Amino acid sequence: MNNPCADNTSTAEELESTLAVLEANLLGLSNSLRERDAAAMERQAEQLHQALATAVNRFAQAARNGSVPPALRLRLAHAGSQVAAQREALARATAALDRAIDVLLPGLNAGPVYGAGGLADRPSRGGMVRA
Repeated sequence: MNNPCADNTSTAEELESTLAVLEANLLGLSNSLRERDAAAMERQAEQLHQALATAVNRFAQAARNGSVPPALRLRLAHAGSQVAAQREALARATAALDRAIDVLLPGLNAGPVYGAGGLADRPSRGGMVRA
């Protein structure tokens, strides 16, 4: 007969290992973002995605069996908040980059653009003539 205490210990060890991989990937992505290394970001993001999927599956399975230690739940919640913070920081950086590109290369934007004289640099509408 299986020993339930041994099963809980092996589950906790498996969850611990899963969290360690997830946390290492979060750290790797954070480092690559700080270093602005696009290739490393891509690799780390893919690895983080895989680690998150694995963690969600393993924790869900363990939760169904009622064997997720509270300390590991807290670590998983903390990792989730780190993912959300990195996602938010990346979204802010992307928005800032988009604004900079709009300023530097206004022709790429479909919105109104002003010429050197301050007048709209677009065709006039309604038959108005510019002097």
